[in-house]
Amino acid sequence: MLSSSSSPAAITAHPPLSPESCKLPLSVISLPQITRRYLFKTLSLCLAAPSLSVAPVHARGLFQMPPLRLSNRYYLVRAGESDYESLGIINTNPVAKTSVDSGLSEKGKKQTVKAALQLKSMGACDRNCWLWPSITQRAYQAAEIIASINGISRSYIVPEYSFLDARGLGAYDGKKLDTISEVYALDSISMKTKPPPISDGTPNESVSDVFVRVTQLMSILETQYSEDTVVIVSPDSDNLSILQAGVQGLDLRRHSELYFGPGEVRLLDADSIPVYKQPASAVYKCTNPPNCD
Repeated sequence: MLSSSSSPAAITAHPPLSPESCKLPLSVISLPQITRRYLFKTLSLCLAAPSLSVAPVHARGLFQMPPLRLSNRYYLVRAGESDYESLGIINTNPVAKTSVDSGLSEKGKKQTVKAALQLKSMGACDRNCWLWPSITQRAYQAAEIIASINGISRSYIVPEYSFLDARGLGAYDGKKLDTISEVYALDSISMKTKPPPISDGTPNESVSDVFVRVTQLMSILETQYSEDTVVIVSPDSDNLSILQAGVQGLDLRRHSELYFGPGEVRLLDADSIPVYKQPASAVYKCTNPPNCD
């Protein structure tokens, strides 16, 4: 019990006050001799003592591109060819993303099986993994094939409803697949350039628009998981090429150089983040990658 006495005899019996007093075990101090005044003085000294250090808290904070580190291991997978793509037609209208025609073609199913086997050979899901596909028909079908071949429970498939939608190409929707080169030519000029609009509800997204979406996706994944493996399954290449360029700190206007073919698989982890080197060409001069314009 604390004594209310403040006599000189009681005070002088206490250990001398110094920053080291904060480190003394209770056994060193005779409890019956502790006064309120001595206790308050000791607490004040301990709170103000510069020699005491508190272990820093490593908060993740807001996810930014390029990231300083990644908390998880990521595999990027483009779904196999869709029925629309087998006909050589661009289809990016989100209204049709869950329709049967947006599903895998016969060739696309074979491409996806090959991707699933490649993931297995890479040991992607040896210690289990999370599958994050777009709800676009071909991407979700691809996730189911990957899960089946790699022995992953369907409960580990997490459908993504908007951040992984195929890039909306506006007036290019319904055109031939090879006209995508015209979109990439626009991308190389500015990451904010949008494809021409159309009135049927198909979005016309710039590289910057997609970059915002995939950054939001990575923010969710890096917050929700830690030291896990996540397989991201996209219905198109642009989501993945822009994501990879962003994580690696590359000029987003050049994302098409990282093009993903149908059924292609790539590992994306902390070790794959290189130091950005400014290209020699003045055409791609950029001082703040990946945000270049």
